[in-house]
Amino acid sequence: MKKVAIIPARGGSKRIPKKNIKLFCDKPIISYSIQNAIQSGVFDEIIVSTDDEEIATTAIQYNAKVPFYRPKELSLDTTPTLPVIAHAIKELQLHSNDLVCCIYPTAPLLQPQHITLALKKLLENPQKLYVFSCAAFDFSPWRSFVINEENDISMLFPQYALKRSQDLQKIYHDAGAFYWGKVHAFCEEKMIFDSHSIAFILPGIFAQDIDTLDDWCIAEIKYKLKHP
Repeated sequence: MKKVAIIPARGGSKRIPKKNIKLFCDKPIISYSIQNAIQSGVFDEIIVSTDDEEIATTAIQYNAKVPFYRPKELSLDTTPTLPVIAHAIKELQLHSNDLVCCIYPTAPLLQPQHITLALKKLLENPQKLYVFSCAAFDFSPWRSFVINEENDISMLFPQYALKRSQDLQKIYHDAGAFYWGKVHAFCEEKMIFDSHSIAFILPGIFAQDIDTLDDWCIAEIKYKLKHP
């Protein structure tokens, strides 16, 4: 059984130009995902799937492999992750009993032990297809509301309007860090957030969605708190 890390890193990011190789605390952000994969010690190969030559050069510099270039039709703003991983699996000619870990290139807060502990969960639960990283919402969505064009406010869940926040059930979101999964599940593009998956909960200090420059700054602050 092979274990392969696949890091999907396309070029052409718009909100943060060259996001996947932008310097994060003095190193290209993708380098953290590559180094965490290496330091976990569980992978036979660490692959970067990209359409971008500059990203490929950076990935190779940090000891990942780029054995193919991703086709343009799988490198659009609207391209979801599952077909990208399925394409990489096909290019690598992996077998159905192999395991793949999709590690996002913008997950610098992730730790090698998170990768190894999540793999352990998958191996201990052979009936499951995936283990994915998640984190709890900082503010409970149960108390959320919408504001319409007339500036009228309406709660999405009015039944919880008078509930104390500590009495509300926790709600979690994808941490955008990694998905361990079985090759056949990725190839069949089985939904990840389902009963056939296991949630691996990351503390908030290790999770940060990075879509804006503000997000980027918050992630750097979190990183420096753990790496003074």
